Amino acid sequence: MKSYPEYRDSKIEGIGKIPKHWQVLRNFAIFSDRSDRGYPHLLPFSVTQQSGVIPQEYSSDQIVRSSSKTENGKRICRGDLVYNKMRMWQGAVGVAPAEGRVSTAYVVCQPIRGLIPEFFEYLYRTPLYMTQSLRFSYGGCKDQYCLYPKDFKNIYTIFPPKREQAQIANFLDRKTGQIDELIRIKERKTELLQEQRAALINQVVTKGLDPNVDMKPSDVEWIGEVPAHWKIKRLKYVANLNMGQSPPSEEYNSDQVGTPFLQGNAEFGLHHPTPKIYCPTARKYADPGDILLSVRAPVGAINIANQEYGIGRGLCAIRPRTNQLEQRYAKYLLEVVRAELHTVATGSTYDAVTVDEVSNLTCVVPPVSEQAQIANFLDSKTEQIDELIATEQRKIELLKEYRQSLISEAVTGKIDVRNEV
Repeated sequence: MKSYPEYRDSKIEGIGKIPKHWQVLRNFAIFSDRSDRGYPHLLPFSVTQQSGVIPQEYSSDQIVRSSSKTENGKRICRGDLVYNKMRMWQGAVGVAPAEGRVSTAYVVCQPIRGLIPEFFEYLYRTPLYMTQSLRFSYGGCKDQYCLYPKDFKNIYTIFPPKREQAQIANFLDRKTGQIDELIRIKERKTELLQEQRAALINQVVTKGLDPNVDMKPSDVEWIGEVPAHWKIKRLKYVANLNMGQSPPSEEYNSDQVGTPFLQGNAEFGLHHPTPKIYCPTARKYADPGDILLSVRAPVGAINIANQEYGIGRGLCAIRPRTNQLEQRYAKYLLEVVRAELHTVATGSTYDAVTVDEVSNLTCVVPPVSEQAQIANFLDSKTEQIDELIATEQRKIELLKEYRQSLISEAVTGKIDVRNEV
C-alpha cells in the first residue's frame, strides 16, 4: 500500500512521523469524564482485552462481574470510550455499543469533539499506545498500575480528520474481519488435529495394535473391552507418585539460584517445561524422565521433566516402575486416563485433585514388550500430527502479527488506506 504524500514529526515517543495534515492533541481536548452513577436498571457491560466492551453475560471477567453485582456502577452511552484503569496498558479498552452501566473499576470517556470512536479503539489497542498508557500509569507494582483519568487526559493522541478516521476504521473492520475468519478456520483445523491425536492414542492404548486379538471386558465403562492378556491396575501399583510442596514465596528467585522450580503448569511447553523461577529450598523434586501431572486447574496437563525440578503443590511427579510400565507408554497412558480426574476435580476457587485420586487412576497395562511397540507406533504417528499442528499454529501467529502490524500502520498513517475502502 502507498504512503501519504507528506509527513511531519509527531513528537510522540515511539510514533515517529505522521501525515502532515494530522493533528496531535492531548486527550483533555478530545474526551471528558462521564461519571453518572445510579443506573441499576441498565444492562451491565464489561471491558475485555480481546473484544472491547461487551455485555457482561458474555464476559469471563469474574472480578469485575462480581463487583458489579454490589453497585449501580457508572452509566455509559453509545460511542463512549471505556477502559479498565488497571488494564489499559494491556489493551482493555473499547467503544460502548449501547447505553448501559459498568463497574467503577472502569473509566468512561465521553467524546467532546467530532470523532469516530472506533478509530480510537483501534489506536489505543496498538502496542504503541499500550506503551503510552503504561508510561502514564503508576502503582505499587506492575500488576497494580492504574491509569487514572487525570493521567489519561495528559496523553498525546494523533488525531486525523474525522472523515479519515471513518475510512481507516472501516478499512480495518473489513480487513481484520477477513484475517479473523482465516484465524478461526486454522484454529478449528488445529482443534480437529488435536482431536484426531487424542482419539488415536485412546484407541491404541485401550485396544492395542492387533485388531484380531481376543478381547475381554475391562469392567470400566469408559474403557470397554481390552485385549484378553492385558491387566487393569491402579496407578499406585505401577508407578511411584510424588506430590509437590510449595515453600514460602520469599524463597523463590529469578537469578538462577538453586533448582529450577515449577509451581504448576504455567511453565509447561509442548513436551517439556521452561522454568522461570528457582528455589534453593525446594521440599519436593522431580527427576529427569518423570511425568509431570498438573493437579490444579487445568487438572490433567502433562509434561516430561527434562532435568531435575523442584515442584510445588500444583504438580505431581509420576515415575513409572520399569518392570510394570515403559516410560514412553506411561505418558500416553496418562493422556488417556487423566479423563477420570475431570470427574473428581473439586475446589471452591479452582479445580484440584488429591494424591489418593491420582493414585487410584485406572491403568491399562499390557506386557512391557508390547508397551514398547505401542509407544514406538504412537511416537511415529503423533510426531506427524504434532508437526501439522505446529505448522497451523505458526500460520496463526503470522496472521495475528500481520493483523496487528496492519492496524498499527493504518492508525498511525504509515499507510494510506483512504482509497482502499
